[in-house]
Amino acid sequence: MPIKTALITGTSRAAGLGFAVARDLAEHGYHVVLTARDRSAAEPLAERLRQDGHAATALRLDLSDRASIDEAADYLTQTFSHLDALINNASAMPDYQTLSALEADMDALRSALEVSVVGPWGLTEAMLPLLTAAPAARIVNVTSLSAQQIATGLDLGAPLRSPAYSMAKYLLNALTTVLARALKDTPILVNAVDPGNTATHPERGDDATDRPAAESARDIVRAATLGADGPTGELFSNGYPAA
Repeated sequence: MPIKTALITGTSRAAGLGFAVARDLAEHGYHVVLTARDRSAAEPLAERLRQDGHAATALRLDLSDRASIDEAADYLTQTFSHLDALINNASAMPDYQTLSALEADMDALRSALEVSVVGPWGLTEAMLPLLTAAPAARIVNVTSLSAQQIATGLDLGAPLRSPAYSMAKYLLNALTTVLARALKDTPILVNAVDPGNTATHPERGDDATDRPAAESARDIVRAATLGADGPTGELFSNGYPAA
């Protein structure tokens, strides 16, 4: 049986969620492909996994660059021939201090949409031949509770925190549903996972209540390893379908 393969976007930081997901999947026997806009950021992390006896590869992947996406797809086609799990983990939060949609920076919005919506959409299309070549591939879109500010309707007296980031994650959730519907006649399952507040930025002073990255990663890996009877088009939060 061919080794299972997984591609994880946004794996440039040792403390990041992407690396925690990569390690967990590697421990499940996957050959993990760690990607970042700068390959030199992902390579030391891949080397750490290799030193621990896991199969890992570092690859440059810039979600805002279509040529980069196509190059990654070509590399995987030539190297693995199939892809069992695509984890759209990369994220951009360029407006975390903005508290009003009327103060949104359009450059920040474009950046957030490129990384969280346009990029994952294009990457899924590019990887589709590899995903369909796997026996039962899984696509996991890593989302955020911030999207719920829009999905559930805003209290008129409440600020919309990080409007560009929140809108991008809201649209990523919608994309999850759209892709699940498009792939409903295939074995591929597509789900979104909100990992909750996660301690991935010690340099910024993570909150004491933030979950360890390894704990949050388990929810993502669970969605990436669902059985044939698993759900599709769902949003999961803390390991359970979101209300």
